[in-house]
Amino acid sequence: MLTLENVHSYYGKSHVLEGVSLTVNQGELVTLLGRNGAGKTTAVEMVSGLRRADSGSIVVDGLNPRTQHKHVAQVLGVQLQESQLPDQITVAEALDMYAALYEDPVDWRSLADDLGLGPKLDTRYEKLSGGQKQRVSIALALVGNPTVAILDELTTGLDPQARRDTWGLIETVRDRGVTIILVTHFMEEAERLCDRIAVIHQGRVVALDTPTGLIDRVAEGRKIQFRTESPLDSSALTAVPDVTDVAVEGERIIVTGGDSVLFQLVGALEALGVEPIEFAMERPTLDDAFLAFTGESFAADDEVTVPA
Repeated sequence: MLTLENVHSYYGKSHVLEGVSLTVNQGELVTLLGRNGAGKTTAVEMVSGLRRADSGSIVVDGLNPRTQHKHVAQVLGVQLQESQLPDQITVAEALDMYAALYEDPVDWRSLADDLGLGPKLDTRYEKLSGGQKQRVSIALALVGNPTVAILDELTTGLDPQARRDTWGLIETVRDRGVTIILVTHFMEEAERLCDRIAVIHQGRVVALDTPTGLIDRVAEGRKIQFRTESPLDSSALTAVPDVTDVAVEGERIIVTGGDSVLFQLVGALEALGVEPIEFAMERPTLDDAFLAFTGESFAADDEVTVPA
C-alpha cells in the first residue's frame, strides 16, 4: 500500500534522509519512532507530496505523490504536526468543506461525535482549545474516507483521557482496513497501536520490527531481583538450570536467565528453604530497545499538555 525505496533528502548540504526504505502493507499500522530532527516529519511530508525527495521513489496505493497528487489526495488523509484554519470558520463548516473535496467521504457529523467534537460544531476555530484544534485536525484527516492515513504527532496536546479515546478511534479506523503511518514520541502510544515500529535515527531506518520483536532483539534475558530475610549463599543459585548470572547489590540478589528462569529459581529457593521478599522480575522496555539501536536515550522535548 505504501513503499519508500532508497529515499534521500537534503536541506542545503545536510543529509536529512539517507537511503530510507520502508514497505507498509494494506491495513497495517506502522509507527515512525525517533527523536526530534531524526527525519520523521520530512518522510511523511514526502509521502503526502508536500516535499520532493532528492532521490529514490515513493508509491502510495500505486500512485506517485508528486506526479499524481490529485489522485493521491483522494486516497490519502494527512494530519500534520502543525496546521491552522481561518479563525472565523466553525468546526461544522470546516468538516463540511473538506468532505466536499472527496468522492466518497464519511459522515462528518458521526466522525465529529466519535472525536468528542459534537458539542463544538458551531464553535469558531479561534475559540477552540489546543486539544480541540488537534481533534479537528484528526477529523479532517479522516473525513475523506482514506485508504492511507498519515498521523503526525497524533495526540500531542491532548489530556490522558482524550489521548486514550483517540487511540480507540484509530484502532477502529485500522480495523476497517485503513493503512496508517503514525509519527509519535509517546512510547506507550507506539506500543499499544502499531503492528511494526520503524526506528529512525539520523535520517536512517536503523530497526524495523514489532514492538515485542524490537525488545527481544536487545534482551539479554530476564532479570529477577529479591531479598531474603535469612542469609543466602548466592553461589548456590549459579547451578540452577537457565541461570546465566547471579549478582549481589547490597541486600538485593539479581538473577539473570532465560525464559524459564523464574520457575526454576522459585523451585531452587524452596528447596533451599529460603523465602524471597520484594520479589520482582524485570524485562527490557521499548525505551531500552531504542537506546540499544540508536545509542541515545529517547529524551523527547518537554510536553505541555493543552486542555482538551
